[in-house]
Amino acid sequence: MIDAHCHSNGYPAFMRLPEREVRFYGFHPWQADEAADVDLSAVRANLLSDPSAGVGEIGLDRLKSRAVTDAQRTLFAMQLALASELRRPVVLHGAKCWGEVVSACRPFKGAIPSFLFHGFSRSAGLLPDIFDLNGYVSVGPALLNDHAVNYRKLVKKLPDDRILIETDMDYSLPETDAGGTLRQIAATLAVLRAVDAESLESRIESNARAFLT
Repeated sequence: MIDAHCHSNGYPAFMRLPEREVRFYGFHPWQADEAADVDLSAVRANLLSDPSAGVGEIGLDRLKSRAVTDAQRTLFAMQLALASELRRPVVLHGAKCWGEVVSACRPFKGAIPSFLFHGFSRSAGLLPDIFDLNGYVSVGPALLNDHAVNYRKLVKKLPDDRILIETDMDYSLPETDAGGTLRQIAATLAVLRAVDAESLESRIESNARAFLT
């Protein structure tokens, strides 16, 4: 089964496919506020050396910093421009500021081939804008919370061809059971969407490959 967004010992985000892992290189918005100056030369070099790699996890954040800073916006814009230049897919972070993330991505419509809205949990009102950007939404472990009523309503509204699943877990930690979590998410999602698990898994694999191409 495909894990659309996970990590490994602090390594940049990656997507785990059945036969390989696809790396995503970039600076998380939290890093923008921790460094006075960020150099993208290493990110560019990694992308040029790996034609299958994407850019991520990048974006904006109001969870840790409580406000979107100018440093975050500048770094996000630089990384979107790099993804556009090299025509690479992007994994997005937008905790408590998804509307601003969507607005920042809109000028890159068509130039960036696809966007993965990782951990998206806003209302369905932004979904048309997301899909207009050739965006995908990854459903995560929050789905397993029986009290996440609004989140479960949201994922039921996602089109079949725009949905992925993710653990957002670190595979390098010995206590991590990412595979078990992934299966739980898939099973819960299948029940909520009234489809059989095998059909859901096939659809998600097709979506992941479409996102990457």
